[in-house]
Amino acid sequence: MKIYLLTISAIASFAILYATPAQAQATRTWVSGVGDDANPCSRTAPCKTFAGAISKTAPAGEINVLDPGGFGAVTITKSITIRSDHIEAGVLVTGTNGIVISAGATDRVVLEGLDIEGVGTGLDGVKVNSAAIVEITRCSIRHFAAGSGNGVDVTSSTAGTRVVILDSIISFNIGGVNVLGSGGVANSVTIMNSFLDGNTSFGVQANGAVNAIALIRTNILGSPAGISSLNGAPVAAFGPSNVITGTGSPTLSPVFK
Repeated sequence: MKIYLLTISAIASFAILYATPAQAQATRTWVSGVGDDANPCSRTAPCKTFAGAISKTAPAGEINVLDPGGFGAVTITKSITIRSDHIEAGVLVTGTNGIVISAGATDRVVLEGLDIEGVGTGLDGVKVNSAAIVEITRCSIRHFAAGSGNGVDVTSSTAGTRVVILDSIISFNIGGVNVLGSGGVANSVTIMNSFLDGNTSFGVQANGAVNAIALIRTNILGSPAGISSLNGAPVAAFGPSNVITGTGSPTLSPVFK
């Protein structure tokens, strides 16, 4: 009887030992153009898509791009970083959104080094439904020209959502960057060292007195409306180094101190 119980205990321990890693999430995962979403998304066995990797990445973890590839659309529901360090990291979509952020009210999302392409039929490049902070760095967002067709669309239901866009190109969409907090909550977007060009409706648009845009060393060119400020929304251009063409002007022009 003792031997029998010992055997059962050993089998149970063995099963737990080998089941746990399959259920665990890693703090850092990897994707590759030749990966497979059946893999654990490790450095030596990377996944194929961002959607495949995100379920295997722990909250506040990071998905890294190992080599060039197209990694597909993804919906983000937690704090996470998706980073490509000067490696082609494509998100190509047709008839849908590129990256949707529906994270928690205290979550922070970082998108870095991504090439987000809508091929003329994409809806929004980056759509922010909820989050605390979203950082978009060194990204290219182009050709979202169906539906609302914004490069970055901020309609967050989280009060105080902040979006920071740095060193990015947002071009040939219907709208460049749009901010309109859902349900009347306040959202803000800061755009620094970026280039918004050839968006067919507006470069930046803020709607509502609680929704704000700040421009710092940013060029807005080739749009009928460079700046669209609706319903008392503040659009501030800091310093003399912004270049803006088309109709509309900043509602505020603070100077650096």
